[in-house]
Amino acid sequence: MKRVIYILLAISLLTACQPEEEEITISAAASLTDAINEAVQQFEKEHPHIKVAINLGGSGALSQQIMQGAPADIFFSASLDHFDRILQAGLIEDGQARALLTNELVWVQPKDDQLVTSIDHFNKIAIGTPETVPAGNYAKQALTAQGIYNDIEKKLVFTKDVRQVVQYVESGNVDAGMVYRTDAMISDKVQLNETLPIGEYDDIIYPVGMIKKTQAAETFYQYLQSEEALDIFKQYGFQEIDGDIDGSIFSTD
Repeated sequence: MKRVIYILLAISLLTACQPEEEEITISAAASLTDAINEAVQQFEKEHPHIKVAINLGGSGALSQQIMQGAPADIFFSASLDHFDRILQAGLIEDGQARALLTNELVWVQPKDDQLVTSIDHFNKIAIGTPETVPAGNYAKQALTAQGIYNDIEKKLVFTKDVRQVVQYVESGNVDAGMVYRTDAMISDKVQLNETLPIGEYDDIIYPVGMIKKTQAAETFYQYLQSEEALDIFKQYGFQEIDGDIDGSIFSTD
């Protein structure tokens, strides 16, 4: 009988020593989908008591959700403007924000289509909705810088996020799209067209910030900045921003 009691006590002590399972939510830009999924899988292997729920979408829509009180512990945006909105509202913990990654725009066409040398050959072009999708905003900037946005606006098909642009190109619903290089890299149904001009646009910066400072959220926030996580993002075509420049997370020069 004593032996049974000792065994039960030992089990109780072991159970008590195990960390309680925690769940956090990260709201992340759709263009981060594959990379963030892999990073979360690796993180959960190393921290089995922390479960990470991922809420993916356009950065504008995500920022609106957060402003309206949607649950989020961390915001990983593809837009400085939408991130700054959350920051200025006081929803990011002091000192818990960093510009982490950068990206670039490319033209894509369906894989089997002949590459064209002029945008005039396209009847339908997909870009993200500029007001809510950062990739779409950068695309509008690039087309405006070339002085052609107004001329081709009737050809544009606007999407809810940058991943939908890729889907439209893959399916042949549009002739071409402007997406992040990282999105083009993960699809075997599209091809880059690097002969087409891309006008100037703002630096594409991905800032990340902690909204709720809990031990679990802080652990994951720090993990995202680790070499291990950054290597995962680099495999998907992202580049690291090496520290804050001139004291501001909103500047790269």
